[in-house]
Amino acid sequence: MRKAIFISFVFLLTSVMSFGQESTYKVGDVFLISEVENNSYQHINFPKDNFIIKKGGIPNYKNVKGKKVVVTKIKEKSNGTKVATLSLQSNKYFFNSHKFITVQIENAIEEKELVKI
Repeated sequence: MRKAIFISFVFLLTSVMSFGQESTYKVGDVFLISEVENNSYQHINFPKDNFIIKKGGIPNYKNVKGKKVVVTKIKEKSNGTKVATLSLQSNKYFFNSHKFITVQIENAIEEKELVKI
């Protein structure tokens, strides 16, 4: 009987703690875009090269690495993932063609595509 009460108490405590965790990012936070092998950003949704060229930009990922970005909007999708809209802190354009990009922020931080400053 004691074991059952103890196990249920531990289960209740861990479930409450998991629901109580808040995300550590909000609108206005500044992040740094880190370097990834072969420009294969999986969670940062950069526009495709043909769209960059079509809008008059240059698809050069070397210019994006190490840039400071600011979270301008955070939206939660129906499946529970949080998508943030980012803009450059310098108010310039990504690839000289796009003002904003979107990112799956939790996954990008976990995979170290974005680093919090």
